[in-house]
Amino acid sequence: MLKNAMMQYRAEKERFLAGNYIERENVNKFRGFLESKLIKIVTGPRRAGKSVFCFQLLKDKNFAYLNFDDEALLKEGGTGLIEEYLEEVYPDYQYILFDEIQNLPDWELFVNKLHRRGANLILTGSNAKLLAREMATSLTGRYTACELFPFSFREFLLANRTVYEPEVPGSKGKMLALLEGYMTGGGFPDVVVNKIASSDYLGTLFDAVVYKDVSARHKVRSQKDLYNLAVFMASNPACEFSYKKMAELTGLKSTATLVKYASYLEESYIFEILNRFSFKVKKQINSPKKVYLTDNGFIKAKSLSASQNSGRLMENMYYTEMLRRGYEKNRTIFYYRSDNGAEIDFVLKSGDRVEKLVQVCLDINAPHAMEREIKPLVSQAEALRCENLEIISWDTSSEETHRKKKVKVTPIWKIMTARI
Repeated sequence: MLKNAMMQYRAEKERFLAGNYIERENVNKFRGFLESKLIKIVTGPRRAGKSVFCFQLLKDKNFAYLNFDDEALLKEGGTGLIEEYLEEVYPDYQYILFDEIQNLPDWELFVNKLHRRGANLILTGSNAKLLAREMATSLTGRYTACELFPFSFREFLLANRTVYEPEVPGSKGKMLALLEGYMTGGGFPDVVVNKIASSDYLGTLFDAVVYKDVSARHKVRSQKDLYNLAVFMASNPACEFSYKKMAELTGLKSTATLVKYASYLEESYIFEILNRFSFKVKKQINSPKKVYLTDNGFIKAKSLSASQNSGRLMENMYYTEMLRRGYEKNRTIFYYRSDNGAEIDFVLKSGDRVEKLVQVCLDINAPHAMEREIKPLVSQAEALRCENLEIISWDTSSEETHRKKKVKVTPIWKIMTARI
C-alpha cells in the first residue's frame, strides 16, 4: 500500500515536470543554496505554488518526491518503511523533496535522521509557527528558509502574457487595468493561470484552511467561533483593533480565547497581525494591532462588507509586496500611531534605524487628500528619526514640500512592476 502510494507520487512528479509553469522570481536566488548541506525549507500559504517552485528548483535533477497531505504516507508503516522504499522507488536519488512536511508527526526527528545520513533535503510547509518551533529547536543552524507567497504582480503580468512597455501607446492603460484586477482578485496561481472565479476558489480554500489546518490541528472546541473570527478579520483588512474590542465585536466571551484563535489563524499563512511601532518593545506588544491578508483575493472571497474599500485593498497589496521584498512583520515593518493620534500606514526599518515612513492613498488628488496624508509624515518625522517620507498613490508622481520637509509621491504600479 505504501509502496503503491509512493509510486503514484513518482508519476505525479513526472507530470509536474512535464508541465509549463510561470517561473517564480526567487527560484534562481534559492537555487544557490541547493548544493549546500543545509536543509532547504520553503514555507507559505496553501496553493501558493510551493510544490511547483521546488520542481523548478530541482529541474534536471534526480530527486525523490513525497507529499504528506496523503494519509497513506502517514498511516502505512511509519517513517522506517518510507525510508526503505525511497531508494527502490527513486533509484540513486540526489535530493529529497517532502511536501507539506508539517502533517508528519515528529517530522523533525525523521528529517534530522536523514540529514545526518547525508541526504540533501528540501521541505515545504503551510504552517508558519509550527515549522518555526521545530526550526528553532531541532534544526537550529542546519537549515535555510524561503517564504513563498502567491504570484507577485510581475508574475501576474507574465501569466497574462503582458509586458509593460512605456513607449507603446495603450500599454500603461492595459497594465493599470490588470493591476486593478490583481488588487481585487489576488495572485493565487490556479486562479490566475486557469482563469477561474477567484471568490469561489478562494472561499473554498479559506474554509478548508480554517477547518482542516487550524481547527482540526489545534482541536478547537468551537469551530463556529473560530470561523466567525476568521471572517471578521477578512472583512477588516488594514484596520486597527485591540483584542478586547475584537472579542466584543465577534461575540467571544474570553479575550484570552480570541488571542489564541487569532494566533492559530496567523500561523495558517492567511493572516498577518502587525504591531504598532514604538522604540520600546513592550509598548509594541501591548498596543493595538492591524490585520493584513497574504492575498487580496481572500478579502473579496470572504469579506462581509457590501462593497470593497479600494483604499484598504491597495494598502493590503502594498504590505504583501513589502513582504516579498524581504521586510519582516514586527521586525522591519510596522504601522504607527502617535499619542496624539497621528497615524502612519507603514514604518520600514533597516537594522536599528527607521528607513522610511509610508502613507498609502488611492486617490491623492481628492480634495484635502494630499494635506491629510502629508501632515502625519511631517509631524512624526522627528519623533521617528526619519526624513525619508513617501506617499504611495495609484498613478500620481511628484515631490511635495511641507514645513521644509520633502515628501515623495510614487505610483504604486512603479513599485509593483519593479524587479526585486
